[in-house]
Amino acid sequence: MRVIVVGGGVVGLASAYRLTASGADVVVVEAGAAGQAASHGNAAKVALAESGPVPAPGMILQGLRWMLRPDSPLYVRPSLAPAHVRFLVRMARHCTRADFRRGLEVTLRLAEGAGDLFDDWTRDGLSFESHQAGVLLAFESRERFDEQAGSLDIFEAFGLVPEHLHDDAVREKEPALSPRIRHGLFFRDDRQIEPDSLTRALVKRCQELGVEVLEHTPVSKVLRQGDRVTGVRTPTGDVTGDVLLLAAGVWTGPLSRDLGVPLPIRPGKGYSVDYTPGPVSLTTSLTLEDARVAVTPLDGKVRLAGTMEFGGLDLRIDQRRVEAIKRAAAHAFPDWGEPEAAAPWAGLRPMTPDGLPVIGQLPALRNVYVASGHGMLGLTLAPSTAEVIVEMILRERMPLAAEPFSPHRFTR
Repeated sequence: MRVIVVGGGVVGLASAYRLTASGADVVVVEAGAAGQAASHGNAAKVALAESGPVPAPGMILQGLRWMLRPDSPLYVRPSLAPAHVRFLVRMARHCTRADFRRGLEVTLRLAEGAGDLFDDWTRDGLSFESHQAGVLLAFESRERFDEQAGSLDIFEAFGLVPEHLHDDAVREKEPALSPRIRHGLFFRDDRQIEPDSLTRALVKRCQELGVEVLEHTPVSKVLRQGDRVTGVRTPTGDVTGDVLLLAAGVWTGPLSRDLGVPLPIRPGKGYSVDYTPGPVSLTTSLTLEDARVAVTPLDGKVRLAGTMEFGGLDLRIDQRRVEAIKRAAAHAFPDWGEPEAAAPWAGLRPMTPDGLPVIGQLPALRNVYVASGHGMLGLTLAPSTAEVIVEMILRERMPLAAEPFSPHRFTR
């Protein structure tokens, strides 16, 4: 069986790797350089502790308050474009406590065992930068702490039981923090993975297994006969196969629309900036919850990542949003100073209205599958998504943990 994987980000590459290792003949078709779109500048976290869907109780009211602040953690660019408006209206319907709790539970079920799968990859010869430093969710306000603590029963049901830290105990866990950070939740099982090292390792292993990786090869058309896809058209010629997997991030939406089954996958722009070397020495990875900024120590550098900007397919960098991320770090770490940073990066996360990824067979087409819409959890969910795709394509069965993520929920 020949599988065409459209998309060379971490989800597409992980799926190609596991499909090939399980006996498929695979070709990856990537519009740019493999691993250099949304995967490149992410927060570098396997973020089990932060697996809740973006649509959450209070998000709409907070978003309205922040609309007049272009430097806010969440920014919805004003637009009357029908697709933009429809997406936001659908997202608003999911900003309930019940939907949030259900979304968190099914996501944690899918992510369960992510660490073991990454360990399996290492044993299979993939070499990438990985740390097991846990994550400290750091709060200035008791209100934000209590809000986060309201869903801890779901985490604990999966064995993810955090340490509750207050006042001096927070700084005992991370001495670099300011006294204004007064509350914390420390999850010891979260990992950090430098994303470029991972995608390079995946490309290398795929090629060792015989995968053809076509970079800088955009898809201009999907070729089909009746209810089956036969291949994709690219500037260098047609690529044919028996099965098509759409793992193209934000571009999965337009591709699915061209196939007559439009999926509501929209861009949510995020930013990151690296400091080499890091301005402060950190003992753990953190998320500054009040500012929604991730602080991830890696080999020789510290990465700041944050913000969610709902707009269009626009990669322009808004310097105001970058400065807000930098201010959050300077605010949280007294010794941060004014270090020199690398040029900021912006990427388009593939978002869905309910905050859950889309994984499964595309309705009305017999041989088209989707693995996209992972939002900020592409790195976290890539290994389990790849295992689901193997089960669906090669063994023709839907794993129970994958049922909530079926594309059918958007086409009924």
